[in-house]
Amino acid sequence: MEFRRINALPPYVFATIDALKMDARRAGEDVIDLGFGNPDIPSPTIAVEKLCEAVRNPRNHRYSASRGIPKLRLAITDLYRRRFGVELDPDTQACTTIGAKEGYSHLMWTLLGPGDAALVPSPSYPIHIWGPIFAGAEVRYVRLGPEEDFFANLLKSGRSRGRGLASSSSPSRTTRRRRASTSSS
Repeated sequence: MEFRRINALPPYVFATIDALKMDARRAGEDVIDLGFGNPDIPSPTIAVEKLCEAVRNPRNHRYSASRGIPKLRLAITDLYRRRFGVELDPDTQACTTIGAKEGYSHLMWTLLGPGDAALVPSPSYPIHIWGPIFAGAEVRYVRLGPEEDFFANLLKSGRSRGRGLASSSSPSRTTRRRRASTSSS
């Protein structure tokens, strides 16, 4: 059986890095792992205690509402208001997901389809490549870096029926200062 979209995926970069890391360690190299960002310290005791408390409560043994727990959605929108000055409606503009990868994949399935193109920063996290591919869209890479002109590279990406921008940024950190493109179009 052939899985047409799975076969279109590039190698998983973190698996490649793990293989290189293991090879270096086997060769006796001292490797400092700055990879995946997995925690290397225990979770705070209060967080573990609260999780245990929640797991013991039978009310939590049910499926949550598809959009997520109302109080959690309200807390999300309150955070955006306090931290970023953005007003959001918890009933229509916030939802919860199992994680960022799941949310991003579903967003790509919603926004993109065959014939569309996603503009993906390069380098980026694997899900920013995989999400558009799973949705049936073409991935067009936009080079990033200190010597790269992001806006010029964006314009070079070409046109398609639809276009999505897969950003590896998050609203809580600045990844690049905005500046006018120096190239003419």
